[in-house]
Amino acid sequence: MREIKGFHHVTAIAGPAQENLDFYAGVLGLRLVKKSVNQDDPGTYHLFYADAEGHPGTDLTFFPWAQMAPSRDGYGLSSEVSLAVPPGSLSFWSGRLERYGARTSGPEVRFGQSAQPVIDPHGLRIALVESEDSLGRAFTPWDGSPIPVEHQIRGLESARMVERDLVVTTSFLSNAMGFTHLGTEKGWHRYGVADGKSGAHVDLWETPTARRGAWGTGSVHHIAWRVDDEAHQLEMRGRVTEEGARPTPVIDRFWFKSVYFLEPGGVLFELATDGPGFAVDEDRAHLGEALVLPPWLEPNRAAIETRLPPLVTPNATSDR
Repeated sequence: MREIKGFHHVTAIAGPAQENLDFYAGVLGLRLVKKSVNQDDPGTYHLFYADAEGHPGTDLTFFPWAQMAPSRDGYGLSSEVSLAVPPGSLSFWSGRLERYGARTSGPEVRFGQSAQPVIDPHGLRIALVESEDSLGRAFTPWDGSPIPVEHQIRGLESARMVERDLVVTTSFLSNAMGFTHLGTEKGWHRYGVADGKSGAHVDLWETPTARRGAWGTGSVHHIAWRVDDEAHQLEMRGRVTEEGARPTPVIDRFWFKSVYFLEPGGVLFELATDGPGFAVDEDRAHLGEALVLPPWLEPNRAAIETRLPPLVTPNATSDR
């Protein structure tokens, strides 16, 4: 029986799209590998940031819903996403983040890893984590990044989730999705798949008296997990159904196939196939440069483009 392979992508809610682009491509140096629209709300961008080729597991994506209120903390949400950087990189990153006026707090050590918490311009909590394991992951550096190759973000490291009932959620993660308990530290409970290495674990916090959290700008919208192919996806869909989830039918997102469901605590999960990938409709050398629509939205391109604000490539200072 096959297990999920770790993160495929994490999607969050942002404010104005240009500010989002300036921070993630300009300050953090990620590559915009796909500039598209939210397929369920085509008047909104869907921006995908990743390594140079958009490998699954390197991908942080955003819906810029600038009209939304800020998110509300509480259970049933993912409260932070962490990004893997090479060991010894945090001194470089601390200096760069300070130079650009990013909101940071003091460095931390989490499960033996050095971490630098950051709040992005629209309130999303992220953390840069020095990850030895990330050096063995599929990763292609981006030559156009303002960040030197030896310090570039290598992909998703982990995510934090706030739960009302730890036992209910961890039982589901274990029985339906193959997670195992990796350790507990300072109230955080780490669970992982695929040996729980970089890009394959989550940290859970139990808060039985908290109110329900709410989506808004600065919150994670959903966490997507990798499956090999459509057969693997259907197998996993059956397993989560058996454990009480109510997954959607398979939805064609063109660059991958998706199934969505709520885990018992309320966090929205997705099962996403590795392929066909972001290069199916664009040359790898020019990923993210033009607005790309799935074929079924292409007839509406003119109307869609009139609703989207123009985006300008950020002009960030290179540290290379």
